[in-house]
Amino acid sequence: MTRPHLIRVGLALLILPVVVLLGLYFLELGDVRSCMLDGGHWDYLDGACRDTPQPFVPWLARAPWLVNGGLALSVLGLGMAMVGLYIRKR
Repeated sequence: MTRPHLIRVGLALLILPVVVLLGLYFLELGDVRSCMLDGGHWDYLDGACRDTPQPFVPWLARAPWLVNGGLALSVLGLGMAMVGLYIRKR
């Protein structure tokens, strides 16, 4: 892979997984807030609004492959971008 391609792919892998994770987080946060404003309790496991209190289940426990995979892709992208910047021009 050439130097510019390595940098571009690395930067894309660095930024895109974080943007996707944040987008999914804020989509769920909007649902949680609308449920709470209606007087309900959010069920994190089923993704539904309930009448009874529900335990909080962190996102890492619900979707570990999504969270860890996204962060691993970001670290891989950081490494690719750094290698692309380190390689000398020919």
